Amino acid sequence: MSTNDRNEKAITAAGNPAKPTGEAGEQMLARMNESHGPLTAWGLSHFTWHGDEAVLDIGCGGGANLKRMSEHVTTGHLTGIDYSETSVRTSLQTNANAIEAGKMDVSQGSVEKLPFADDSFDKITTVESFYFWPDPPENLKEVSRVLKTGGTFLLIAEIYERPDLSPATRENIKHYNLYNPTPEKFEDIFRNAGFTTVIVHIEPNEGWICIEGRK
Repeated sequence: MSTNDRNEKAITAAGNPAKPTGEAGEQMLARMNESHGPLTAWGLSHFTWHGDEAVLDIGCGGGANLKRMSEHVTTGHLTGIDYSETSVRTSLQTNANAIEAGKMDVSQGSVEKLPFADDSFDKITTVESFYFWPDPPENLKEVSRVLKTGGTFLLIAEIYERPDLSPATRENIKHYNLYNPTPEKFEDIFRNAGFTTVIVHIEPNEGWICIEGRK
């Protein structure tokens, strides 16, 4: 392992990817804002944009996904939510202009009990956060609740359960107690949560996964 890899691993451990905290958390979020760019761009390519959508990003982290989506939203509104105070603060900084313009807001909260009315959003995303949700199959019901009929939810992640995961990846799954279903299990829990159409997208070169759930 190189010195740079060891440093990144130390920052990740100290920053706590499940709930980014403190200076190490801020450093980790800055790195994720950059490193998750290709993954996020691929995942978001499964959306069709109209510009007037109400959009929610759950586990908004450092705010890069919100910023990317704001390029597609002209007359609509974006909302970010994260249960980490450090993540909320970083997202606010990343998207200061959009927030000042009234195009976006970011708040602290949990996917366990989303502070939004039923049928509030046309589009919902979560990028690299589902692994850490308290009770993912149950929490998906909350996502379905706040999604409008006809709306779309995209769950975007780097990994899913499959035979060729590396030992290092499996070590991280165990260490952080990550929820990492198979594609088939993803489809089951989405349907059980109230999504009427479920499409599993897998990027052939990188092995990323995007679960598209429509209500």
